[in-house]
Amino acid sequence: MSLPAQLPDGLVVEAEGEGISVPLSRQVNLLGALLGRAIRERYGEDTFRLVEDLRGLCRDAARTNNAAKHDEAARLIAGQALDTLTAVLRAFTTFFHLVNKAEQLEIVRINRERARAATDDAPRGESVADAVHELKTAGKALNEVRTLLQRLDIQPTFTAHPTEARRRTILLHQQRIADLLEALRAPDTTPAEEDALVRAIENAIRLLLATDEIRPAAVTVEDEVRHGLYFIGTSVWETVPRIHADLRRALRTYYGGEQDEEALALPPFLRYRSWIGGDRDGNPRVTPQVTAWTLRVHREDALLLHRRALDALRLVLSPSDRQTPVPGALRDSIEADRAVVDLPERRWRQNRHEPVRLKLMLMQAKLDRLLDELDAPSGEFLAYSATEYRADLVLLADALREAGLGALADEGPLADLRVQAEAFGFHLAALDLRQHSRVHEAAVADLLRLAGVMEDYAALDEAERLLVLSAELRNPRPLLPPDPALHEDTRRVLDVLLIARQALRREPEALGSYVISMTDAVSDVLEVLLLLKETGLWRLLADGRVESALDVAPLFETIADLEHAEALLEQLFTNPVYVRHLVSRGRMQEVMLGYSDSNKDGGYWMANWALHKAQGAIARVCHSFDVDLRFFHGRGGTVGRGGGRANQAIRAMPPEAQNGRIRFTEQGEVISFRYAHPGIARRHLEQIVHAQLGALAEAPAQASREQAYEGPTVDPQRALMQQIADRSMDAYRALIDAPDFWPWYLAATPIEHIAGLPMASRPVSRKAASEVDFEGLRAIPWVFGWTQPRYTVPGWYGVGQGLANALAADAEAAGELQAMHADWPFFQAVAGNALREMARARFVIARRYAAMADEPVHETLVDEFERAERALLRITGQERLLAHSPVIEKSIRLRNPYTDVLNLVQLDLMRRWRAGGADGEAAEALRAALFVSLNGIAAAMQSTG
Repeated sequence: MSLPAQLPDGLVVEAEGEGISVPLSRQVNLLGALLGRAIRERYGEDTFRLVEDLRGLCRDAARTNNAAKHDEAARLIAGQALDTLTAVLRAFTTFFHLVNKAEQLEIVRINRERARAATDDAPRGESVADAVHELKTAGKALNEVRTLLQRLDIQPTFTAHPTEARRRTILLHQQRIADLLEALRAPDTTPAEEDALVRAIENAIRLLLATDEIRPAAVTVEDEVRHGLYFIGTSVWETVPRIHADLRRALRTYYGGEQDEEALALPPFLRYRSWIGGDRDGNPRVTPQVTAWTLRVHREDALLLHRRALDALRLVLSPSDRQTPVPGALRDSIEADRAVVDLPERRWRQNRHEPVRLKLMLMQAKLDRLLDELDAPSGEFLAYSATEYRADLVLLADALREAGLGALADEGPLADLRVQAEAFGFHLAALDLRQHSRVHEAAVADLLRLAGVMEDYAALDEAERLLVLSAELRNPRPLLPPDPALHEDTRRVLDVLLIARQALRREPEALGSYVISMTDAVSDVLEVLLLLKETGLWRLLADGRVESALDVAPLFETIADLEHAEALLEQLFTNPVYVRHLVSRGRMQEVMLGYSDSNKDGGYWMANWALHKAQGAIARVCHSFDVDLRFFHGRGGTVGRGGGRANQAIRAMPPEAQNGRIRFTEQGEVISFRYAHPGIARRHLEQIVHAQLGALAEAPAQASREQAYEGPTVDPQRALMQQIADRSMDAYRALIDAPDFWPWYLAATPIEHIAGLPMASRPVSRKAASEVDFEGLRAIPWVFGWTQPRYTVPGWYGVGQGLANALAADAEAAGELQAMHADWPFFQAVAGNALREMARARFVIARRYAAMADEPVHETLVDEFERAERALLRITGQERLLAHSPVIEKSIRLRNPYTDVLNLVQLDLMRRWRAGGADGEAAEALRAALFVSLNGIAAAMQSTG
């Protein structure tokens, strides 16, 4: 990367002194210099000097472990006016926006560098080519590889929470800067072009500083839907066909001599789903009308993307019937289309010898009709489905092959569009619906009461409920009387399902699954079937068969529910009515696992172990009942909510759970990181494909699976894991259940301000703001509250006592745990994620937050951290946290001093807020500054919740 001969007199980041790569160091130094000059311009020399002084003090404090430097910085902050501190916050927050983008570009650069160095015999690690090379090296024949690919079913699922803390405007400015930095890297830029690019970057930074960091109003669900669709319609739309192309190329490279191109064709294995606009659990803003609007805008965006792609094809696919043969099927299709839509006469004249172009224009005309009829009543719109559209694309590919242009059919824009048609259809991402089981229970009780079947359904025990539900599902008559006086909540539940029915008539792929939050009984599932029956989405036919339009997915979220999942599914699979439902859905059962609430319930180690055990148990019970299983992993971005490397998580799953099918949530800020740049998106998805193919290939052969499915392996390692988990959960519950804990948490974290931050449509608590307690607070703000003061407790607390107890109880435990770390991917993942989360903690800052509370909780946290650190370093053989992850270690080292400044300013603002005395505009300004501090630390830590 070229740099100006002399950097502007701005922030001196000294990135090269932190051990990061030379290209990244150069970028960070350039951005820091330009930012410094922009700070001086906008806020004046005094503010610039204050920013530099605070940075220097916190840098010296970090390098020399000198808390007195932090004290000096805190005193300097305390003497500043509020508008000056707001400027300081804006400066450091903008710095992290820039550094985060530079680090993303560095990932892209490294991957491209490794791709250039790769060979057929040594492909780039964790790439699609590497996955196929591993299969070939393992002796897998092409037919075996094709069998694996047929089983592959990967469905990332976008959710809005934890939502992205940055405004869309900030994201766009960041992306503009990233584009300019990439252009600056080009080896053939002239000095004049370099100067223009640097000036453009500086102007973009000026705009960042001049743009409001905080949204002026609360985020709406519609905002969140648009945010998710932006990424699906840009980087995801572009990347999915790239992954397919990478896989086709790898198959040609390693198996191309064995078969022709047609034999190397791929099944659709990568599709997207979304919760945004369909997840109403605890979010009253996701109304039936919002869900209807969401389904409409999904369809509209999909049709527009396909129309744009057809237009691009029309410009390049110009074979003439005077130069190449034209299949009769293509001519017949054109004539059939003319009966439905037509083109202007001049098009027929101009393109009469170009049948491929004519067909493409007719397909565009049909999409135009569908767009015009988005709001047409059911049955009054053009009958042109995504399936028929895909068939038209196949027809075009066949025509090109017959014309001797097969290469254009098998690679390039048409091949890409065929992949996009399979992956995105006319819906972009299938929308899931989700609601809490208690809402369904209340709705069913309301229906049964109105129908005169049961006055008080809620008073029944589980066995009685199952009898009532089974009888009603078998009964063909509806429960709803004419003009029923439904409870408002019941009406909303039914309205959503009626909207779903209408959407499925128009586009059968528009909806995904119906997810039931907090499933803890079979009746929770049958209640949903009854609601589906009442709205025409489920019915029992005269011959005993069931027709069902939706998959129903139980969500297991607490430790108790995870432990009980196997028994619940066994009861479900022996329920005669549900068995018929399963048959109607191809004997496929989706099961969702909740990582956030299980961690909040049982602590880090127990949650991970309970989830791991549950996966094995659920897989075994599904196998024993001949049910095809798809796990849906509800992971968040942070380690405390199941975050971490997605490919590592896949390889860590129990062998019996590796069946090729997987769903996982892509949440809020994680979406922005993984999908803002096509290069990052491609790397993310290729790592998932690599992990999923590898794990599937390594799963036990079918002939030897029977013994593995008989039950969980009982061995010393599992017993030791259980012992650690039990002790870890005891320690965690002792912390959060202590009488002094909740007052301490409220005082020592900025949770009261997190609750007011306008960054999500969903409330932070299931209770009113004045009644927030541990049970009511959602897992996302719970983790956010720990991340801001740099404790990161949800990612490690309890690990110390769990491991220390095991090590003290048995002299052989150390060797056993070291062996587990060496050989067991699950243990490696859990230990490694804890180490990374601990490395992000910073107790020299956290203790300053603890000083704002009266309760002595801080020392308990310090003691547990030190126990965990000693035990994990002993087991992993490292001399310090992240010794085996130097890139992450260096990034944290670079970030710490700048994050420290943000924390010290936030602490001062919290003290001013609690001291009172500000009202009206002054109070509003103070609150706004606090919100900026939350955003800034979120950017620095690269996580909210």
